[in-house]
Amino acid sequence: MNKFIYKNKAVLLKFKRFFNSLTGIEIIKYPTPELDRRIKLLKDYNIDVVIDVGANIGQYGSELRNIGYIGQIISFEPTSEAFSKLKKASLKDNLWEVHNLSLGERDGLSTINISKNSVSSSILKDLPQLTNSAPEATFVTTETITINKLDTLFSKLNLKDKNIYLKIDTQGYEKMVLDGAKDSLNKIAGIQLEMALIPSYEGTLTFEEMSDFLKSLGFKLTTIESGHYDKNTGKLLEVDGIFFK
Repeated sequence: MNKFIYKNKAVLLKFKRFFNSLTGIEIIKYPTPELDRRIKLLKDYNIDVVIDVGANIGQYGSELRNIGYIGQIISFEPTSEAFSKLKKASLKDNLWEVHNLSLGERDGLSTINISKNSVSSSILKDLPQLTNSAPEATFVTTETITINKLDTLFSKLNLKDKNIYLKIDTQGYEKMVLDGAKDSLNKIAGIQLEMALIPSYEGTLTFEEMSDFLKSLGFKLTTIESGHYDKNTGKLLEVDGIFFK
């Protein structure tokens, strides 16, 4: 039996190497170790609501479903084109709620810079590092968006007695989102957010600064997921930090 298993693993390895060399695409086990850790943490903390801030076209929500999360998702995306795709992605999911607005430190209107690749769009100005590492992140236009504090909206989201996980991917605007959620954070169990090792946007907190800030709010770093890196130099620019109380 062991010989049979070993032989089949060897055949599979040869196939993967052949496929990789032929297509340039690597076959990997899914979910990846990072995603496996995330779903286990969500289960361990009994998370039943994920607030998805900076949802773009719904990649994060779809990924949650793919790794087995069955709870409620509440997504926020301010840009019109991305929101249209997000709404379509969530259409057949009764537990996925979407809102066409941004979360931040105030209530009102703001201007967001729209990037060529959509995912790098930000309210903040870009730094040279952004387009040096990813030319497709170049800003091409702007859009007026609605911005609200999470504290303003929280009571309307019907989250009483829920175990809440807050995910923030707002291209450098993460601290502002947290500043607008000072009261809401008392009711949130976990936070996942993008953290800059080398900032790509003006006003972004560094990894160390954000870690210290979240520690002051009572959240402890639990795990890290790898993020964007400079394709020219290999330097890791961003990671996702996951924090729990």
